[in-house]
Amino acid sequence: MHWPEPVLFEGIEKERGPVLVTVEYLVKVENRDAFLQAVIKLAPERRRDGAFDWAIFEDAAQEGRFIETFLLDTWVEHLRQHQRVTKADRMVQDVVTRFDTRGEPKVTHFIAAEPSPE
Repeated sequence: MHWPEPVLFEGIEKERGPVLVTVEYLVKVENRDAFLQAVIKLAPERRRDGAFDWAIFEDAAQEGRFIETFLLDTWVEHLRQHQRVTKADRMVQDVVTRFDTRGEPKVTHFIAAEPSPE
């Protein structure tokens, strides 16, 4: 598996969703345009592997900070994404990752909140 296993605070029901995945990149200012040209190539890959929405956002307050977002219907669909990474996908992701000044972007998972049983 190319992606690390997500860190969870508790067992998540597989059919729970939707799931929002964010990937934070810190990019040198001089690499902005090249980074954007590279990261846009992730959109079709994410959609092919189950995402129903994809976007890249630039932080208005911190130059060089970008957040990639994509949404999936369920947690199990996102787990399947981890297994679907092809060699070609890995090559695109590696190019994008090289732009991150930390060496690895920060990935965060959000799952739609469900009320606690009363």
